Amino acid sequence: MTPLLEIEGLEAGYGDTAVLFAVGFTVGQGEVATLLGRNGMGKTTTVRALMGLIPLRSGSVRFDGRPLAGAPAHRIARAGLGLAPEGRQIFPNLTVRENLVATAGNRTGRDDPWTLDRVMALFPSLSARAGHYGNQLSGGEQQMLAIGRALMTNPRLLILDEATEGLAPLVRQEIWSCIARLREDGQSILLIDKNLDALLDLADRHTILEKGRVVWSGPTEAFRAEPDLHHRYLGV
Repeated sequence: MTPLLEIEGLEAGYGDTAVLFAVGFTVGQGEVATLLGRNGMGKTTTVRALMGLIPLRSGSVRFDGRPLAGAPAHRIARAGLGLAPEGRQIFPNLTVRENLVATAGNRTGRDDPWTLDRVMALFPSLSARAGHYGNQLSGGEQQMLAIGRALMTNPRLLILDEATEGLAPLVRQEIWSCIARLREDGQSILLIDKNLDALLDLADRHTILEKGRVVWSGPTEAFRAEPDLHHRYLGV
């Protein structure tokens, strides 16, 4: 599969504290890939470094063959990376509709771009709440809004950090169903979540982080063939 995202030797941290050590993985065109690991192992830091939200200390990031390491966050977003961040971070004082259109744009020239109507069709709950403010939504609705807002940028790579964290089971299932539809449409996705069963059903490839280092990487079939991986690196 042709790599869309290629990360090699990524090192980053906060202040004098190093968090990532030579992290490397790829996401192929049309592939769903995951970042796995216990809390505090560097998954969100990897996303922040990739998106230009924290500075890199070393390493390379290539997207569709173009170098992005060290680029400002706005340039990385315009290159075609869309993020639904951990904690959702929607605009609480904007309506659902305003949240969705605030950063909308077909910057990569898609023939079938995401529009307001298309996002509302993907998440009917948002359509019913279109005029409500972000802080009036439930946690599940806020997560749908965060994903929809990222889709409205028409990303070539959609990054979902803690896609279903803290959500009720029925809401989680709705979001997993939507992610499955995105996969069927050929959307490339980098996914972080703790629901391993759902991830193994959806994703093509997995990378496990332990204390900021890649300790295992491979396809779903190989992951299933090593059942001890869950207890060694993911269990509480």
